[in-house]
Amino acid sequence: MLHAKIQRPWAGCTDATKPPQGDRAGRHNFGMSDVDVLPTAITPTQRPGACVRVVVMGVAGCGKSAVGELIASKLGLPLIEGDDFHPASNVSKMQRGEALTDDDRADWLRTLGLELARHTEGAVLTCSALKAAYRDSLRAAATPLFFIHLKISEAEALRRVARRAGHFYPPSLVASQFAALQDPSGEAGVLALDGEAPLTELGHGAAQWLTSTAGHAQ
Repeated sequence: MLHAKIQRPWAGCTDATKPPQGDRAGRHNFGMSDVDVLPTAITPTQRPGACVRVVVMGVAGCGKSAVGELIASKLGLPLIEGDDFHPASNVSKMQRGEALTDDDRADWLRTLGLELARHTEGAVLTCSALKAAYRDSLRAAATPLFFIHLKISEAEALRRVARRAGHFYPPSLVASQFAALQDPSGEAGVLALDGEAPLTELGHGAAQWLTSTAGHAQ
């Protein structure tokens, strides 16, 4: 079910913009088809996603990076990879097969909130955002904030993570993600999508929903 609280996502916006970041090793190797051609870059005044800030969320292996990159390209927004902001201590812990605690994630979430806040022109953030408290922390930093939840089965997540090369997150931690996940479907401004659907379908559906939500707020 779609729960979208309509607000003016462009309040206080500037015309600043950045191009979406490119591919990152190991994040797209989860068995979905790649996109051969991405849309041509568009200018700030043409951007349908101008000043929209959105988090692509879900468990490890759900496709956050691939879908986030496609949404960013479609809407002409910068892409913020949440994994890039983990402190070295968090990365080392996960590499050892130890699940992160709320305390481990606290500074990371604060940093991501600051990143969202400074992107007043809009941005797409990839972040697991597993718990309601994590999502509320991000909302407090950047309002309004939308979420795209990529839902996926545990078996499929495990399959994808096991096939992912060059990433620090081990398959042994997949179960802990599902244990921590608090379903966001009852929250405002959340769109849930089937993470096992084709990549192009996910990117199109998410971008269309975000554009429509912003348009209705005019």
